[in-house]
Amino acid sequence: MIEKPPRSMLSAPFGAMLMVAAGLSSFSSQALAEASFAGLTRPVALAPFNPDRVTCGKPPGLTRSLVFIQDNAREFMQGTAFGLRLAAKDRGLAFDIYPANNDPERMVRDVDRLLPGKIGGAVVAPIDPEGLAPHLIRYMEHGGYIGAIVPPPATTILNAPQYRTGQVLAETAAKYIERTFRDKANVVLLTHDTNQFLAPRFTAMRDTLGSVSNVNIVADISPATVDKQGGYDTMKLVLIANPRIDVVLGADTVVLGALRALREAGVARPDQFLGGIDGEPEAIAEIKSGNSPYKATISLNSPVFAYAMGQHAADWLDGKSIPQAMDILPISLDKDTITQYERDLADPRAVYEAVAHRDNYLKMYGNICYDTRMEFLNFPWSSER
Repeated sequence: MIEKPPRSMLSAPFGAMLMVAAGLSSFSSQALAEASFAGLTRPVALAPFNPDRVTCGKPPGLTRSLVFIQDNAREFMQGTAFGLRLAAKDRGLAFDIYPANNDPERMVRDVDRLLPGKIGGAVVAPIDPEGLAPHLIRYMEHGGYIGAIVPPPATTILNAPQYRTGQVLAETAAKYIERTFRDKANVVLLTHDTNQFLAPRFTAMRDTLGSVSNVNIVADISPATVDKQGGYDTMKLVLIANPRIDVVLGADTVVLGALRALREAGVARPDQFLGGIDGEPEAIAEIKSGNSPYKATISLNSPVFAYAMGQHAADWLDGKSIPQAMDILPISLDKDTITQYERDLADPRAVYEAVAHRDNYLKMYGNICYDTRMEFLNFPWSSER
């Protein structure tokens, strides 16, 4: 029987997680760089993961157990917990959650509990990556598995290809524009280019839409705040100069604010294309309604990547080779794809076991095991670097 996921795991504010990693290009401190167990501190290109690598030693003195060191209880992390719990159950690992509740000092204390507790592995969503790093390294040096959601250091790092994320949304919009508008479509890009980790999303949108002949970008602007109010206020200004808007792209939260401004001005239309990134519940509800200008959102399936990380933790404890890094791939959700996506959210085990289907969500890189644990990634990894 398939376990029920939390009530809603469609919200994937992955951008919020990426923001904590901004500025990590100088992440490794001098002390860590000089340490004997410092990992790979300079960016390297990783080959595709080879699941047939020869096995190696098992970590000694650790129990078959997995802990999720959770930054907060937002829905994306609830989905992560769901996937980890299911994988632990399937592989016979004891499972627990250490909730940090946005307290970086508590997270440090929780990491420091792993070794005395002989915990075999942990997945962490770091609040203060640099402050947490030495504690994670100490645990990994003694053989424990660390899966990190975005920031280093970790045995396995999970990230999202940001350029590709923006590209998927823009390609979806471009197809709609070519199919729907004979004249040029007036497009608004609501960006937040000041975040170096998220800026590639908007570069991708410009690159993709720039190749479409009937696109007219009438505004390319960063709202003062990346939230609904910011999107609402910015769209009200845009409408003063451009009362006809056909396409709006950005993060879900700002695009939802823009939708409110369009509706208040009486210029929202069923043939418009509003699309966002994050898979927020309100955006999903707009799409499912069938009569909204909101046509698509780009989401990241947290139960699927979490189930994979739980499997990797178990493999690590069994002495197998696992990936050093993993992409969580962006999925475009519209009225035709939401149903299958919701099934996948509810049953990450089935997705993981169907390799061809899993490849729609995950891409794995590099190899590491207990004997080569000193090769952990200690730089901000991205497949797009």
